Amino acid sequence: MHPAWSLLLFTTLAGTAQGLLLALAVASWLLPLPTGFLLGAIALAEVLLTAGLLASFFHLGQKGRAWRAAAMWRTSWMSREVIILPLLMAWVVLWWLAIAMDASPTVLRVLSALVVVGTFALWYCTAMIYACLRFLQEWAHPLTVVNFTLLGMSSGSVLLCALSSLAGQNDLLQSLQFWALGSTLLAWFMRRQALRRNARLSPTSTLQSATGIQNPNLVQKSMGMSAGSFNTREFFHGATAQTVRRMPYVFQILLFALPLLLVAALGAHSAMAWILAVLLQFAGLLAERWVFFAQARHPQNLFYQTVS
Repeated sequence: MHPAWSLLLFTTLAGTAQGLLLALAVASWLLPLPTGFLLGAIALAEVLLTAGLLASFFHLGQKGRAWRAAAMWRTSWMSREVIILPLLMAWVVLWWLAIAMDASPTVLRVLSALVVVGTFALWYCTAMIYACLRFLQEWAHPLTVVNFTLLGMSSGSVLLCALSSLAGQNDLLQSLQFWALGSTLLAWFMRRQALRRNARLSPTSTLQSATGIQNPNLVQKSMGMSAGSFNTREFFHGATAQTVRRMPYVFQILLFALPLLLVAALGAHSAMAWILAVLLQFAGLLAERWVFFAQARHPQNLFYQTVS
């Protein structure tokens, strides 16, 4: 599949924002967080969600008809995602206002719980957009949902650790660092499981099954068209096979290995370690999302993969 930058940015920014909100909500239940710090972190999460939403608009052909994306909520996971995202953003705003107005602890807990529910619901809807496509074996597996969730938890908690270290919130950082490092290690382990699974997959469609010609020596010499089209642009990444093989190593280094090594080398109380970890993870998440889309082999490429 073609990795569109709009989708790479949307899933990266929104996923990190969701992980940040989840970590903030849990931390607010367990620790007395300073109001100013909590308001600033929630506002940053809302900015990331808004930026992700804006990025997703660039993937639309007719942007003026974006509202129609929610019309098929009974059957479409994308429509459900379109509904859940602004709902989550509204709950985040209400949570921020309740904190700013010094609302009762009960109200704060209810709103933070709604944010947590919305966070997990959005991860599930986003992942199911891809996991429900049974003809794409690389996506049609529970690991798709698991990895969307764990990668968001990892990036969001690492971001909160960076914010805590910059703000001098040592108690929060002390509690969060195990969450951040543990979720990063778990996300790495589960993402490797998905990579290993995809590497063992055998295509269910072949040239023989696609054309009805059972000759074992059948070879495609032409993509069946004299010029590029929607099919050649949207269902194939256009990168070389060597690039596709190397990119999983690139994203694992940027997203998991280097951030963990930095925190281990510079110390968990080093603000520089966490800031660099956030920057590396952002680049690594973009690379991971690219691999996620590029590794999905659409059956239609059996007809359009080769130019004579």
